[in-house]
Amino acid sequence: MATTRTAQGHWEGTLIEGKGTVSLESSGLGSFDLTWVARAESPNGLTSPEELLGAAHAGCYSMALSNELAKAGSPAESVDVKADVTFQPGTGITGIVLTVRGRVPGVTEEKFVEIATATGKACPVSKALAATPITVNAALA
Repeated sequence: MATTRTAQGHWEGTLIEGKGTVSLESSGLGSFDLTWVARAESPNGLTSPEELLGAAHAGCYSMALSNELAKAGSPAESVDVKADVTFQPGTGITGIVLTVRGRVPGVTEEKFVEIATATGKACPVSKALAATPITVNAALA
């Protein structure tokens, strides 16, 4: 069964001097403020589209990796994923690095890295971001 999740964005003013918000409508988790300075320079307590994209990617990837490990006969005790999304003003998103650490009894480091790397290309968010270079740095915890 297909699902649709909804987020909403609002912006006022020019790109450089304006401000805006994004709202997570489906979950009701609230609204987050955005500014160009927070996006391109220093967060100053605000988020950015890239940070939100990183959160989506880390969440999706951790779920997909957990599934792939279980299908391979080695269910994970835990998987931790950090997504570093690099934004270059004037160019856009230039890359994503997923740093992955897993506690997976009974799997070798080599097999874990193999499954983690394959999942880096296969999770739904990775597929949606296929035009962006994605690097997976995986190791057992």
